[in-house]
Amino acid sequence: MIKGLKDFLEEKISSLDFVEGIIPGEIKVGSATGENLVVKYKYSTMSGAKLIARSGSSIQEVFVITRFPDRLREVIENLSDRPG
Repeated sequence: MIKGLKDFLEEKISSLDFVEGIIPGEIKVGSATGENLVVKYKYSTMSGAKLIARSGSSIQEVFVITRFPDRLREVIENLSDRPG
């Protein structure tokens, strides 16, 4: 798992009552730089949602199992709007 992602998922996502499971996906190397973890909602899937996490030059897919992907999108967007 890319740097900081495990803590983010455990602290911010897995504790949500509408999240049934989390499946970390493939890690790829991107061209971006920077050390801060950034997690974005990508799209809804049949079983929930796909997130994209970036840290440094690494990119990782994360699949979240939920019947409420719109609620998850709101949480992710609110977390990314916060400074720091």
